[in-house]
Amino acid sequence: MELLISDGHLLSWLIFIPLIGAGLLMVVPGEENQRRVALVVTVFNAILSFKLWNNFDATTANLQFGEKMAWIPTLNINYTLGVDGISILLIMLTTLVMPLCVLGSWTYIGKRIREFFVCLLVMEMAMIGVFAAMDFVLFYIFWELMLIPMYLLIAIWGGDQKKYASIKFFLYTLAGSVLMLAAIIALWLQNNYSFYIPDMMGQPYSSLFQTLVFLAFFLAFAIKVPMFPVHTWLPAAHVQAPAAGSVILASVLLKMGTYGFLRFCLPITPEATLMLAPYILWLAVAGVLYGGFTALAQSDMKKLIAYSSVGHMGFVVLGIFVLNQTGLEGSLIQMVNHGVTTGALFLMIGMIYERSHSREMKDHSGMAYTHPIFVTFFTIFAMSSLGFPATNSFIGEFLILAGAFADNKIVAGVSIIGAVLAAAYMLRLLQYVLFKGEGRSDLSDLNFREIVTLTPFFVFVFWIGLAPEPFMNVMHTSVAYLLQQVDAAQAGQAVANLVVH
Repeated sequence: MELLISDGHLLSWLIFIPLIGAGLLMVVPGEENQRRVALVVTVFNAILSFKLWNNFDATTANLQFGEKMAWIPTLNINYTLGVDGISILLIMLTTLVMPLCVLGSWTYIGKRIREFFVCLLVMEMAMIGVFAAMDFVLFYIFWELMLIPMYLLIAIWGGDQKKYASIKFFLYTLAGSVLMLAAIIALWLQNNYSFYIPDMMGQPYSSLFQTLVFLAFFLAFAIKVPMFPVHTWLPAAHVQAPAAGSVILASVLLKMGTYGFLRFCLPITPEATLMLAPYILWLAVAGVLYGGFTALAQSDMKKLIAYSSVGHMGFVVLGIFVLNQTGLEGSLIQMVNHGVTTGALFLMIGMIYERSHSREMKDHSGMAYTHPIFVTFFTIFAMSSLGFPATNSFIGEFLILAGAFADNKIVAGVSIIGAVLAAAYMLRLLQYVLFKGEGRSDLSDLNFREIVTLTPFFVFVFWIGLAPEPFMNVMHTSVAYLLQQVDAAQAGQAVANLVVH
């Protein structure tokens, strides 16, 4: 995997424009002006990211828009950036979601406006940095930096149990980070003291070393996804976080875990991946079923969507570890789909909570009779969440299940129960919110700002659902290259076994 150096420093601009915006916010007076600055900065970064998309060459698996500069030469630590067909989708998701988070927080956040939007902008910088970093130290710094603003978003602007939720989120993620740091140091020692991530791929590590490094990485990323049974921080964090915090968690932060599987576990420790994949598939299925059954039991709308995330991300992990092109591509597009659909649902629940100060389904029954705009958007996003044909999630789930059936028909068959459960809990939610009752005439329907906020999500639900080629084509070459590395390890194992026998 070659790093193609670019002179434009586009990735650096995408990373540091939010930081410049955060610095500007520190001196801008007036809450309305602070909101406008945050919106302008995030919109500008989103527009700039289209240059990344338009100039990306989907025919190569090499790292593009590369930047490399010596940082700490004595430790061989460099400022190295690059993107491929896997990371570009997640960078685009990040830059496009952030302005919508700002719009969704316009009136939702009523205190410490400056500090809130500073946290959002620092979060954007860290998230883009995670997906663009090609030096492990740089990656780790961005990974850890993300913790602080997310902790503050929950701890300061969260609900009644915000302290418990924020501390639990911080401790779980920090525990995973310590394991990841140990794996990074071990790889650094094995690779001539180099932190350059592509140098660590395809190396002839021993089976024991690969297994230990894989387990350290796997636990760190499984916590971030989160996978069953290390998922318990997520529902608390989602429920207590402000609406924008929940959107960022669902749309981007959870994808950092599955991105870690793709970027590190599969290409760096392919033998361990092949050995442990069958067990991970069953863990993924357990997450799918647990998330579905638990969501079905919820009366709090935000808790329901939070537990549905556990199930949906279980599907994503399933697609990754079936280790075939169809499943991997399904997982990658489903990462984007989950960010779009679940992010939109969290924003909508935030909008209704801002009006009624309740998230209980029974307090919002019968809205079809009184809130036509709200229920139109809500129904579309709910149908997308359950994987209805012609919506974005249908494409991802179909590819994941097709890949799973090609690898393990029993696992695939059991995981279908999760799709049925998704239909059950989302239709139950729709039944309550749309028709069960006479409606709340005292609550206003969506206003113009809220419609503008939700419209991009609406567009992507049907764009990906009806014409997914632009999103699928960009990942083909990179996914194929990733699988070549795993297949090479499998071929090496077969030769070794033949020699032994």
